[in-house]
This record gives sequence, structure tokens and C-alpha cells, in this order.
Amino acid sequence: MKSFKLVSVLFVIGGLYDGLLGLYFLMFPLKIFDIYEVTRPDHVGYIHFPALLLITFGIMFFQIASDPKKNENLIPYGILLKISFCSAVLYHWFDKGIPYFWKPFAFFDLGFLLLFFWAFAALKRERREKPRFEV
Repeated sequence: MKSFKLVSVLFVIGGLYDGLLGLYFLMFPLKIFDIYEVTRPDHVGYIHFPALLLITFGIMFFQIASDPKKNENLIPYGILLKISFCSAVLYHWFDKGIPYFWKPFAFFDLGFLLLFFWAFAALKRERREKPRFEV
């Protein structure tokens, strides 16, 4: 039962992280490119779409947090999001380089990835350990 509380807190933090990050990129799509002096994309739609995806995943993480046991089936999608972002950043980082401002996000997402794996495993373990029939 203790895991449910920790999993809820984890996914609230994940929801805030992705939701606020998505909101920032939605509202100020070019600001971070200017701050880090990185070439802007040729259209803000290239920023808006991933921003909206982050907001969508943030909402999903809040859904998981509201009832981890009931919404355990959504956790693999969060894991896949984190794998997708981390692998894209790491591939390009080691291939030809990538602007610095993407790197901290990759490390944060790597942390979330590991924690999401832990959460998924903890929920599965608790379900297995719970007796099916009580006498």
C-alpha cells in the first residue's frame, strides 16, 4: 500500500514537469532558442505539436497519480515517452552533437524513466503479493 502513495507522488511530479514544460514551449515557443542562441525552427508548429504532446502526457500522469492501481496500464506509455526522448537526444548528441539546452531535459527524463520502471514493477509486485482469496 505504501508504494501506491509513492507512485502517486512520482506521477504528480511527472505531470507537473511535463505539463509545465509543454505549457512553456506552447506559450513561449522561440524564447529558449533565443536564450541559448540556437537556430530557430522554420515554423513554430514544430514546437507547438511536441508542446501539446507534453501537456497531454502531463494530464495522463495526473490520471495515473489519481489511482495508480486502476491506471497502471498507462504507465508503459509514459515509459515509452521517456525512452523516445532520451534515445533521440542521446543518439544525436553522440552522432553529431546537439544544442546544450536539450541535454538537461534528457537527464531529467532518464531519471523519470528509471522511476517509472520502478513504479510499474512495484505495482505489479504488490498485485502479485496480494492474496486472491481471503479466508
